[in-house]
Amino acid sequence: MNDTEPFSRPELSAMLADRLGATAALLEAVRGDADLLAATVDAAVRTAESIRNGGTLFICGNGGSAGEATHLSGELIGPFLNKTRRPIPAVALGFDTSALTAVANDFSFAEIFSRPLSALARPGDVLWALSTSGRSPNIVRVLDTAAERGLLSVLLTGARHADLRAGTDIVLSVPSRETPRIQELHLVLGHFLCEAVEALAS
Repeated sequence: MNDTEPFSRPELSAMLADRLGATAALLEAVRGDADLLAATVDAAVRTAESIRNGGTLFICGNGGSAGEATHLSGELIGPFLNKTRRPIPAVALGFDTSALTAVANDFSFAEIFSRPLSALARPGDVLWALSTSGRSPNIVRVLDTAAERGLLSVLLTGARHADLRAGTDIVLSVPSRETPRIQELHLVLGHFLCEAVEALAS
């Protein structure tokens, strides 16, 4: 280590072990949460039912959760595990930059997901919304819009979600307040959802 390095290699190794331990502990907590597991299975089954009936899945989130939204939509449009099945209609909201910047500029940032959802969604479609904090105004608004338009809404969040609307159909709440750990578990749950929807809706 030189004078400009804030951590030695042993300190970094200890940090890595600590982070892996925290993630492993959270995985075990989720695995033992019967209500969360049942809600996750319910989300998978009901999403697949919508897809089989001609519905579309919309996914959205902010920051790292936006990346997870595109990751999950990509898993469904492309193959996840089954390379012979039909593509599943999945749209990650917020990635039309012209629409996003126009809505943010002319209305508000709180509308960047809800306005395109209003334009594209039909009753019976599904929304998966990811919010680690549960306090993002644009996630609150898109959940309201989903309810108004007759969509099934699934919220993936962390331990803090008191500010989100009670009208959300299914809440998958990871029992953590640490953003990186929540995002890691959202990806685990999201991968399960993709695998189950692929199996049930293909």
